Amino acid sequence: MRRLMSIAVTVGVAAGALATGPLMTADAAVAGDPFAITNGLFVNPTSPSARWVAANPTHPDTASIRANIATAPMARWFTGTSDAQIGSAVAAYTGTAVDAGNKLPVLVAYNLPGRDACGEESAGGAADAEAYMQWISTFAAAIGNRPAIVIIEPDSLGDFECMSAAQIAERNTLLNFAGRMFAEKAPNTWAYLDAANPKWVTPTVIAQRLKAAGVSRVHGFAVNVSNYIDTAWATDYSRMIQDRLGSTTPYVIDTSRNGNGYGDGWCNPAGRRLGARATGNPAALQLWIKNPGNSDGTCGIAPTTPAGTFDPALAKHLITGA
Repeated sequence: MRRLMSIAVTVGVAAGALATGPLMTADAAVAGDPFAITNGLFVNPTSPSARWVAANPTHPDTASIRANIATAPMARWFTGTSDAQIGSAVAAYTGTAVDAGNKLPVLVAYNLPGRDACGEESAGGAADAEAYMQWISTFAAAIGNRPAIVIIEPDSLGDFECMSAAQIAERNTLLNFAGRMFAEKAPNTWAYLDAANPKWVTPTVIAQRLKAAGVSRVHGFAVNVSNYIDTAWATDYSRMIQDRLGSTTPYVIDTSRNGNGYGDGWCNPAGRRLGARATGNPAALQLWIKNPGNSDGTCGIAPTTPAGTFDPALAKHLITGA
């Protein structure tokens, strides 16, 4: 059992001293709205698909992957092992988005202790609660006043059936803490708690979990992250969650791989297709949160490709729907 930590733990004061780049100059009418103070979504030139395209200029699928995936706006995922220094990595990434014409970056924080408790393909995360608090505080401080969208901890509220009561209590403490860090340290960031998908958790249950995890501290919730639920179904699910929350809490849908709807399971199922590209419309927000072509794990039609690894064969399947 992981060591329980109080939310009162003192966390990295030095994190607040990280360079945060130029301050946003939004007036009072738009302060805190990252869409109002930017010029469209950021296209990451070093996304997994973009790196593959650059490294394989003569591959027969390169042109198609470049046109259909590598040039699309999508999230960058930050984990405890993706970057040695989380503060400098987040600051550099959000700064690059500003330098690219004041674009809006989408980031994913994915480092909770006991991460992916049920699926286990992406198991890992911070060593303990104290390490996570330090990490997420540094993450938020590194964004600072720059505009951003942050998806907080995919899978975090769907995994409860694989966790003990003590682990669930710790997780709620950490998610509340994460929400508070973005509210305090990243005033131009819209943060979203993950809310699973309708094939996993009912709207009533996920609404209860969102409340306990501190959804009132953040901008909204995210559905269908790394899954294949079609947009209409995901929208209905989101609206049912809103009803049970008793509010019009905003939501975002991951459309990266939902073009053919739900397939046979959640782990690299056959016959899936790219969904609608990110809209950048805050009134009906749809984003590519999962990076298309990245494996869900050693399963499905990519039985030898580890979770999070770009596979051009997977990318081709998503482009063609085959």
